[in-house]
Amino acid sequence: MSPSNARLGVDIGGTFTDAVLETGGARYSAKVLTTYAAPEDAIIDAMHQVCAKTGIAAAGIGQVIHGTTLATNALIERRGARTALITTAGFRDVIEMRTESRFEQYDLNLRLPDPLLARNRRYVVGERMDATGKPLIALQRTEVEALADQLAAAGYQSIAVGLLHSYVNDAHERMIADVLAERLPGAMVSLSSEVSPQMREYERFNTTIANAFIKPLMKSYLGRLKQRLAAEGADCPIFLMHSGGGIMSLESAAEFPVRLVESGPAGGAIFAADIAARHGLDKVLSFDMGGTTAKICLIKDQTPKTARVFEVARTYRFKKGSGMPISIPVIDMVEIGAGGGSLAHVDAMNQIRVGPESAGSEPGPACYGRGGDRPAVTDADLVLGKLDPENFAGGSIRLQPKSSATALNAAIGARLEMDTTEAAWGLAEVVDENMANAARVHAVENGEDLSEYTMIAFGGAAPLHAARLCEKLGVARCLVPQGAGVGSAIGFLRAPFSFEANRSIFMRMSDFDAARVRALFHEMQQEATRFVRSCDADAPILSDYKVYMRYSGQGWEIPIQLSAEQAADPDAAAFLALFEADYVTLFGRAVEGMEAEVTVWSVNAYTQPDKAAHIGALPKAVAIGGDTTRNLFDPAISAGTEAGVVPRDAMTAGATVQGPAVVTEDETTVVVPTSREVIAHSDGTLDIRQIAAKDPQSVEQADA
Repeated sequence: MSPSNARLGVDIGGTFTDAVLETGGARYSAKVLTTYAAPEDAIIDAMHQVCAKTGIAAAGIGQVIHGTTLATNALIERRGARTALITTAGFRDVIEMRTESRFEQYDLNLRLPDPLLARNRRYVVGERMDATGKPLIALQRTEVEALADQLAAAGYQSIAVGLLHSYVNDAHERMIADVLAERLPGAMVSLSSEVSPQMREYERFNTTIANAFIKPLMKSYLGRLKQRLAAEGADCPIFLMHSGGGIMSLESAAEFPVRLVESGPAGGAIFAADIAARHGLDKVLSFDMGGTTAKICLIKDQTPKTARVFEVARTYRFKKGSGMPISIPVIDMVEIGAGGGSLAHVDAMNQIRVGPESAGSEPGPACYGRGGDRPAVTDADLVLGKLDPENFAGGSIRLQPKSSATALNAAIGARLEMDTTEAAWGLAEVVDENMANAARVHAVENGEDLSEYTMIAFGGAAPLHAARLCEKLGVARCLVPQGAGVGSAIGFLRAPFSFEANRSIFMRMSDFDAARVRALFHEMQQEATRFVRSCDADAPILSDYKVYMRYSGQGWEIPIQLSAEQAADPDAAAFLALFEADYVTLFGRAVEGMEAEVTVWSVNAYTQPDKAAHIGALPKAVAIGGDTTRNLFDPAISAGTEAGVVPRDAMTAGATVQGPAVVTEDETTVVVPTSREVIAHSDGTLDIRQIAAKDPQSVEQADA
């Protein structure tokens, strides 16, 4: 087997680290437990496993593409560098005042997240720019030098610089960076005009602080990873998946690590979009459930929906508005604490609650036998018959049903007077309803009807829960692709090299300046293209253009997609027509008599991904059955039932299995409830479909 085209995708999750090696048209994968103390150890372990399966050495790997939760976890756990903020006098408390919005309007004990930096680590300089970039108060170099000496004495490792309106004119931030380079050569510096050059100082300052906070940690980790891989023989280019759904160079990732937040989930969305393209689906609900969280994303026209702001470290069960806003390009998805390792308890109201706390990989769910004594979703799945204790993770982890039963009885059964099966059923129904409700809300916020969508399920735990989710959401069809258990890692190998440049330039339609807009798009295209060229010097580069518009006086904007022609020859009337059409789609009607305006301009440069091979028509169905059966609890009928057990290898093209059934493989298990049947496509994708309800009259006639 020729190793010349071997590419390795590696995803570090909260519970498992997944590796996928593609070479010579074949794909091999491995799943190992994440090693928190040194995440690179799990990567090396997984790499050796997939190399052993392919028969090639690590030296034969030509490219590594990596996604990680380390940046997200560092922000959630407040485990970063000693960081300071330099900002404009009078704006020291912006990150603590937030936007003054109340995400729980009637909660008198509302708990807001603590700012990432305490007040005594926030410093000011006497300068001021107006909204057009004109200096109102000039910045004095002597003041910056004195402040730099103060910061040096305090021993800061990383410094964030966020000045008012620097996204329009960055001259003052540049002066501060120059002085810091002279006076604090060992400190890392993050400028808001580089990290997030957008309006709204709270989001911009917070994003810049987050970048500075995790920069030393991520730079150290990426350096260690490169050295470890090289020492093992894989001395090849390393790229990182970023939150916007593309790939960036290791050097860019070390400079802007905040763009790595949500990199793993972004890979999953790219994987789902690729499957959607192969199967010709224009409306897809991506469902990614791993060991720690579940991620839900809407994919239209084979393209994941994107956003400019998202939140991490929410304090109210992942409730919108209760977290830390990060203003960077990101694939728009809803994330909740519902993974295989999510822990359950009974609250003061005698209600079962699941997550967001997770058992992770250390110690893991009770059934792992690694010291966990609290019930997790995986424990409920085991008791309900969804998992085979002897063949979990390909037999590498032997599950212990007795430990699951003990944990469920202690935490839930004893409190609510339930037997073990009822406790497991209650836990599973709560977590499934949490995910279903999150999907409903996400769909409503985007003006979508989920009954028109097809679900694509992946991640180690998603195929166990996907069919039940479809029942709750009224979704008739669900696809489980080959490699679903390591879907995000496969997505890394499908992602293009890309970078999105943004600018905040306020412009009303009545003041539309076509020449300025044309120059602005050209400048952003050049910036984004430079980043992509640093990853791939030869590939053709394409560009997408977008503006964010609103009616004057509104607080938030909506994204408007432009063609290359509209960006090259901008016209106010065309912009307005596009805005009004999208506004009507989202909100039902346009607002007469109000002027529209643009607040943010965006260019995304990217390499052309390989065109997905279209999968043909569904093969002719051939009914098969499992060689063995096991008891599977079906919540839709509130009872256990004998389910056929079918190895995924037996699901050749056209093979059809009627539910109840379970389809087993090394990395996951696909549960097919009584209401569904599953048929295999020619590419190995399992198509779980709702069994058509029989007409009672035709049944009576048949009986007669």
